This record gives sequence, C-alpha cells and structure tokens, in this order.
Amino acid sequence: MPQLVDGKWEKGDVAASEMKQGAFHREQTSFRNWITVDGGPGPDGQAGLAAEAGRYQLFVAYICPWASRTLMMRNLKGLQNVISLSVSVPELGEDGWTYAEPQDAGPTIAPIRHQHELYTASDRHYTGKVSVPALWDRKEGRIVNNESSDILRIFNTAFNHLTGNRLDFSPPALRAEIDRWNAPIYDRINNGVYRAGFARTQGAYDSAVADLFETLDTVEAHLQDNRYIAGSHFTEADIRLFVTLIRFDAAYHGAFKCNLRRLEDYPALSAYTREIYQWPGIRETVRIEHIKRGYYSIAHINPTGIVPSGPLLDFDRPHGRARLSGKGVTIA
Repeated sequence: MPQLVDGKWEKGDVAASEMKQGAFHREQTSFRNWITVDGGPGPDGQAGLAAEAGRYQLFVAYICPWASRTLMMRNLKGLQNVISLSVSVPELGEDGWTYAEPQDAGPTIAPIRHQHELYTASDRHYTGKVSVPALWDRKEGRIVNNESSDILRIFNTAFNHLTGNRLDFSPPALRAEIDRWNAPIYDRINNGVYRAGFARTQGAYDSAVADLFETLDTVEAHLQDNRYIAGSHFTEADIRLFVTLIRFDAAYHGAFKCNLRRLEDYPALSAYTREIYQWPGIRETVRIEHIKRGYYSIAHINPTGIVPSGPLLDFDRPHGRARLSGKGVTIA
C-alpha cells in the first residue's frame, strides 16, 4: 500500500511495516491528543484541546469500519451540527483516501483532495500509513486524533455540555466488562478479518480464520441470552462489533476469504446486527455500495476490479431481539 515517507507520498507497496512473515500486523496510530470540556489533559495525561462547536472536522470513508465507529457515535451523541464531516470516495487507489471535491479544512490550509495532505500539514516529516478516521482541528490546522477508539470516547463525553446529550456508551460501572470484550473483538474479529484478507502465507490465513470463527461462535452463544455485549446496556463494545458484522457478508466473506460461514448463518449475530442497523441514525452510517466498491477495489485482493452483484441483503427484516431484556438507550 502507498504511504508517506518523510512527508512525501510514495506510491506502490511501500507499507511493508504491516507485514511480518506473511501475516498482517496493524500499524499503530500516531496522533493521540484529546478533547475535553475545558481543554485540560485527557484520561492518560494526553494534551487536551477545548470542546467547541464548529472547531473540529471528522474525515472518514464509508468503506472503513474504524471510521464507521466514529460516524455511529457522532450520530448517537447528536454531534452532527457540532462536528463537520468529510467523506472520501470508496475506492482505494494509488493516491490513498481521496475526496471527490476539494474539502474546506479551515483557514490555515488550502482545500484538500487527499487525506495525506492532512498528515503532512500536521507533521511535514510524517512517515507511515495514512488512515481514516482523522479528527481535525480546523482552528489550529492539525490532526487531533486518528485512533478510532479514542475518538469514540472523546465523542461520548467531551461535547455533552454543548448538546445536552448525556447518553453514556462507556459507563464507569461497565468499563471493565466493555474492555474485557473489546480485546478479543478487536484482535480476532475487527482486525481478524484483515489478518485473513491480507495474509500472504497459508499458515497466517489459516490462523486468522480459525481465530475469527472461534470468536464469532463465542459471541453468538453470548448473544443468545444477552441483548448486548455488556449485558442489558448498549455500549461502545456493540458499536465496535457492529461495524465488522454489517460488512461481513458484503465484503469479508468474499473479498477476504472469510467464508467458513456467513453472518446469516448465525441467528443471534444476524438479528443483533439488524436491530442496531434499524436504530435511528445508524443506517445513515452504512453504505453497502461503498463497502463493496471499496474492498473489491484493493488491487492485490481483486486484480480484475470486478465488484460482485450479490449478496442480497435485507437489514430491515424483523430482528426479534425484544424478547431479551435490555435497558438500552433512548435515541431521539
């Protein structure tokens, strides 16, 4: 994959740092500042910026599950009029994440067409992959944070005083349970599909697929008796799981060879996915046509670039999850 090297965009398969002995290892994100009510430090002492309406901009792609996490939280927390949005085209080409039209990113930078322009504006000697999402500070002209799990927790609390939205998707009483599930969901499901799809040896692929479906089986059993991942309360753990599940049959089953079973073969998981999709504000974050075009545009995964017609998906079917007790959340 192309990437930045000392602030210069290098095309071709130069992002070799994510491959080790034929197995895919995700590169760590680099920008980890925080946003707080008053600009004080983040939870681990990170440098903080003040929460202000109109100051921040979220750069995403509908294809990307990590970006979709932040889109979901932005909608659930009612931040649409507080944090502006820029959406990339779905295809992944030699120029990386690209915007169909120049995007206004504030007064300190000219309108941008490519995501890597945000990175070099933030660090002119940046070396590494260029990813979405990126939470951008329009006022100072730099990336605040490009780690989706951080952005979830920033959105969860930092802007409550501006929106009046007090929904809490990571309540302290459930944090240990959320984190207990987040770890295997990330490693074996969210990243597991990539470990399978990007594997360059049979052994790496076999290991990733075994981990993936073993964990899907575990979550399926859990959701047969629990409304949500942390029990009766919908949390960020559900957001993190949903973004992979909603893409599974459309992209990962075919493009990434995650084809032992379909999501549709899991009664609890498929119903759970439909329930979340049907919530107000969630379906707007899902673009199946972008997802299919995006994943099937990855040249080494699909050299012909042909996008399959199927599968036929109906996320509006009844989900039947109301039989399970759940406090859930109230969504306006």
